[in-house]
Amino acid sequence: MRHLRADADDNRGRILAAARLSFVAEGLAVPVREVARRARVSTATVYRRFPTRQTLLLAAFAEDMTVCSAAVKDGLAARDPWQGLSRAVEKLVTAYGGDPRVQPILVQLSREPEFTAGHERTVRGMLELIRRAKESGALRAEIVLEDIVLAMQAAHGVRAGSPAAQAAATRRLAGLIIQSFHATANAAPLPPAVRLPTRS
Repeated sequence: MRHLRADADDNRGRILAAARLSFVAEGLAVPVREVARRARVSTATVYRRFPTRQTLLLAAFAEDMTVCSAAVKDGLAARDPWQGLSRAVEKLVTAYGGDPRVQPILVQLSREPEFTAGHERTVRGMLELIRRAKESGALRAEIVLEDIVLAMQAAHGVRAGSPAAQAAATRRLAGLIIQSFHATANAAPLPPAVRLPTRS
């Protein structure tokens, strides 16, 4: 029985890994049979674990969809408001390594009922981090939620010659952004903020 359970868990892991790879590389219309082929299981096995394409899609990106909420939750737990905000911004900016193929999928999934409430909690948490950091005097008064969104959008455009270089460049971008947010004497005023969708 234990051996059968281990095999089932292994199959599930392979199916999810193959589904994520397939959806990212070829789009959400990729046939389930192709996912099954990459996972080295039968199509029937995929459907036994995931009765619909939507359940497979949601499961394949479930971990990605919790990255932002986990980053904000971690930031809120920090005792120092600036450290909490900095920690959250760094994780949000570096979350997906700048892979432009992942973000449109996550934007689409963020509108699903399973993730809507979590998204709204994350936005509220980010606003609270901004409020705390401003009250502490560490965050520039002009910084707003849309600036965090802008930072994440900038990270999606990072391009480098290898995955390691991509990750390093994205981390550096996060550091530059965090430094630009810090309140300093005689800082030049920023251009007006632009309203941006929080799901972008």
